[in-house]
Amino acid sequence: METIIGQPPAKTGRPVPVQFAPGIPAYIYATVFSSFCVITGLIWDICWHLSIGRDGLLSPPHLVIYLGAIVAGIFSGYEILRKSFWGSTSEKAQSVKIWGFFYSSLGSLFCVWGALAMLTSAPFDDWWHNAYGLDVTILSPPHTVLILGIIGIQFGAMISVIAVKNQSKQWVNISDARRKVLNKVLFWLFTLSAGFLLTIWYTLLSEELGRMKTHRSDYYIYAASAFPILLVSVARAFKHKWTITAVTAVYTLLMLGTLWIIPLFPAEPKLGPILTHIDHYQGFHFPLLLIIPGIVLDILRNRYAHLNDWKLTIILGVAFLLVFFIVQWFFGAFLMESPYARNWFFGSHYWYFGNPPQWEYRYKYASWMEESSAELVRGLGIALISGLISTRVGLLWGNWMRKIQR
Repeated sequence: METIIGQPPAKTGRPVPVQFAPGIPAYIYATVFSSFCVITGLIWDICWHLSIGRDGLLSPPHLVIYLGAIVAGIFSGYEILRKSFWGSTSEKAQSVKIWGFFYSSLGSLFCVWGALAMLTSAPFDDWWHNAYGLDVTILSPPHTVLILGIIGIQFGAMISVIAVKNQSKQWVNISDARRKVLNKVLFWLFTLSAGFLLTIWYTLLSEELGRMKTHRSDYYIYAASAFPILLVSVARAFKHKWTITAVTAVYTLLMLGTLWIIPLFPAEPKLGPILTHIDHYQGFHFPLLLIIPGIVLDILRNRYAHLNDWKLTIILGVAFLLVFFIVQWFFGAFLMESPYARNWFFGSHYWYFGNPPQWEYRYKYASWMEESSAELVRGLGIALISGLISTRVGLLWGNWMRKIQR
């Protein structure tokens, strides 16, 4: 709902300012920074488990994650209190009312709840380790609470930027040059926050999207279900020619940065059995080549922007699966089998210390890692349907986000 601030237009026909241009609030920069902290801390924590094993409540990766939660909680919480007690009438009119008293932007609300969930998961995770030992899966109960909190902060950061972008359309006392700079800054803040959200999206499914599964249809069913909904929605929410390309580029650079930097530091296993002896961190996965279907989706959505959402769904959904399948089928085989992928750049030689180093299928596909042609075609049919549904939901989600002004 748009709130018009100011007096009715004068009879002279001259434009009347509807809102002053306050600029980009500090809490938005803080929440984007928090989003960066929590995802890098989470990837570091995964590498810690792969390389060292058991971690404590105050391990370095956990501290980075907690820092993100604390910064998001403090800045967003302060913003809620400031609007509630000292905010102007126009600020309150552009806010969501909570419990009949507090006023908040929708993004701040998500960030506060996300921070509370993350901090709650910390003692829960420590108790879980003490009771059951090392996690064997990313989505253990305490990690699920943590990841939901992380998603809350990252989504809150993203829609906070969208809200300011949409509010800025009402700012009339601003020069064209400043508006252009403001839009550019908002675009990159949005791209960063959406790219970090895409990274956690991938991390959630990383156990199903490893290189050993690239020749199974399940791999493409998971990808087609998970990625179009986010990629298409962010493109619809923030109008820019290359939104999807920029978001997938942020994901790619973040994944590559952690893959290349974290293994530079020494680490040794501290939890048995130790079957592979290492002296440095083991890296996380090389990123999926989402940037390639991302470029294709940007070209197609701009080329066919005049079509209705149902027709656009078919074009984008089919294009994503087709391009992603071709790219990842062959690139996954390269990562899996080629000796040229066993280096610091691609990282396919990194290995969990609890696995035997000479396992015969470490660098080649086993029979259960592949499917017959009939099974593959059947699975890709399911992936296509999943991708179309994901794309359609993404367009609906993006339409909703594009209207956010609070």
